[in-house]
Amino acid sequence: MIRLHPRLEQDCHYVTRLDLCHLLLMNDRTYPWCLLVPDREDITEIHQLEEAEQQQLIRESSRLARGLTQLYRPDKLNIAAIGNLVPQLHLHHVVRYTGDPAWPKPVWGQAPARPYSDEAADAAVARLLEVITPSA
Repeated sequence: MIRLHPRLEQDCHYVTRLDLCHLLLMNDRTYPWCLLVPDREDITEIHQLEEAEQQQLIRESSRLARGLTQLYRPDKLNIAAIGNLVPQLHLHHVVRYTGDPAWPKPVWGQAPARPYSDEAADAAVARLLEVITPSA
């Protein structure tokens, strides 16, 4: 397993390992917000992944997007690989509503994060696992 960037370790709850990526939950209950981090060393951009890995990233992103949509019924789902502060490749999936505190602006820097309680984080992780884990 790769070493997650310290900022990701600090700002996120670990959810699970998918085929390619680690799934993280951002510790901000203002927005349901997940990240996919490919388990590859020294990758900062999607084009640096092998072609099959790029396709797997899209499959995992789509799977997560369907799960988040099922759970939260967003008005919009923002998906982006920004990486200005954290160079390690990670793909944000942010659930948005027209009435959320940052709408229609990006969520970054709009307001301080509102961390989950331990119980709320555990519940959010459990809900994510229900919709992201393939049924047997």
